[in-house]
Amino acid sequence: MTMLDWHAGRSDLAEIATLDRAPQTEEIDLVAVRGYRLARLRAEMARRDIAALILSDPVNIRYATGTRNMQVFSARNAPSRYLLVTGDRTILYEFTGCMHLAAGFETVDEVRPALTASFVAAGPRIAARERAWAKEMALTLKELVGARATVGLERMNAGAALALGAHGVRLVDAQAPVEMARAIKSAEEMKCVRASLRATETAVALMRAALRPGISENQLWSVLHQAVIAQDGDYCETRLLSSGARTNPWFQESGPRIIGANELIALDTDVVGCHGYYSDFSRSFHSGPAKPSPAQRTLYKTAREQVEHNMAIIRPGLSFRDYAERAWDIPERYHANRYYLSAHGCGMTGEYPYLYHRADFADAGYDGVIEPGMTLCVESYIGEDGGHEGVKLEQQILVTETGTELLSEFPFEDALMA
Repeated sequence: MTMLDWHAGRSDLAEIATLDRAPQTEEIDLVAVRGYRLARLRAEMARRDIAALILSDPVNIRYATGTRNMQVFSARNAPSRYLLVTGDRTILYEFTGCMHLAAGFETVDEVRPALTASFVAAGPRIAARERAWAKEMALTLKELVGARATVGLERMNAGAALALGAHGVRLVDAQAPVEMARAIKSAEEMKCVRASLRATETAVALMRAALRPGISENQLWSVLHQAVIAQDGDYCETRLLSSGARTNPWFQESGPRIIGANELIALDTDVVGCHGYYSDFSRSFHSGPAKPSPAQRTLYKTAREQVEHNMAIIRPGLSFRDYAERAWDIPERYHANRYYLSAHGCGMTGEYPYLYHRADFADAGYDGVIEPGMTLCVESYIGEDGGHEGVKLEQQILVTETGTELLSEFPFEDALMA
């Protein structure tokens, strides 16, 4: 198969790593951020006796190396680019024509062209492509970590995984070492988190200023997205903005509906923002021009009560099970429409851990310990089953050595708390 490197002769690409910048970049040691993350990943690999990881999730590749390339595209078209990580070496297999994008990243030891093992790329020759991919990878693994090494694999199509296993490679799931590595942030990493949040809060403020009866949900959401991109954020992972009766139940993405007078508007930011870090907080607004109704204020104050109660009980050393036991009791009339989680980890996307409601812990929950350096998003959705409207609120916090620190600073709505 012909492999193209369209930019092999270029000499002006050494500073491409500087494209991943935001206004706050000068105060952040991005080399230290990348080094910390790669060291975390390797430590988790060693803890599990995993000799190598093959990563294809673009967020995890970015976590390990700092490199990015068409993240939404490469997530949908896996494995169009992938990363091999061992205890002392990284090899980035980059998409056709994109090998220059890793220039300047000290976390990448070598760049090779990816062999895309997908039906779209290979058509009816997919099985042969998968075998070729597996043969090439097995030879590299044998050279770097030995023929019978344990290798963590993620998000490859089944045929490629089976073909690699046929070469005697012992395959395990890559999720555990990656998620556990990502869960604890360094002080320098937290500068990236705060930079992303400040940019997203600027975008939400512009969106809030644009809110009025007569604008469509899509028009309003586009204000947020435009401002995120203008500040060098990456993309919005969802379109969770709804109004009026579409706020209940939750998880209705923005559409062409025209926002009416005196309605609730609910938003979950879900922004992959500056430096690739997730800005995840939720707010609900009122369209005016009249004051919010007593029913709207009750929904809002109830949601805020849930968030503030659950934030107050979070501390380092608390087990996930104990958190569930101490978390806010959801009133029966709101229980059916509850948000599926009480809280969740947050880094470059939503991540480990998931903290469940008491009622859901037996079926869905798992135990663990809240640790310093975790960033968590505390969730609430309040809306009656069959009710007219609902309220979504969420705060992003950092777990410190002694308690928590609020990270999301966008204000609540005075009119809805009155």
